[in-house]
Amino acid sequence: QVQLVESGGGSVQSGGSLRLSCAVSGFPYIRWCMGWFRQAPGKEREGVATIHSDGNTNYADSVKARFTISQDNANKILYLEMHSLKPEDSAMYYCAAKVSYVSSTFCSLSDRGFYWGQGTQVTVSS
Repeated sequence: QVQLVESGGGSVQSGGSLRLSCAVSGFPYIRWCMGWFRQAPGKEREGVATIHSDGNTNYADSVKARFTISQDNANKILYLEMHSLKPEDSAMYYCAAKVSYVSSTFCSLSDRGFYWGQGTQVTVSS
């Protein structure tokens, strides 16, 4: 049974930083896409950043140069370093993982086909 457990959310002021973590267990695949997605009240879920098991990363334009996704492959832990946070970054952040069958190491920001965590809230005040 695949489980993803996020931690590290919280409340910060604008310009602050947070680090999210996600522990992935029961995930048997050796090639994957993992990522962070977020959903604000009244808005659709959107992709924030993804990373392939080979290390290739992909970011939403809105977070480029502010957020960094990384992973501990051996322990299957996913991270999201967030800096220069803005009120518009406030949302529930979800960790996600799926198998990558194709030879490409690119992971899109589409939310299709993932296993999901329960989410961790990030609130940025102005």
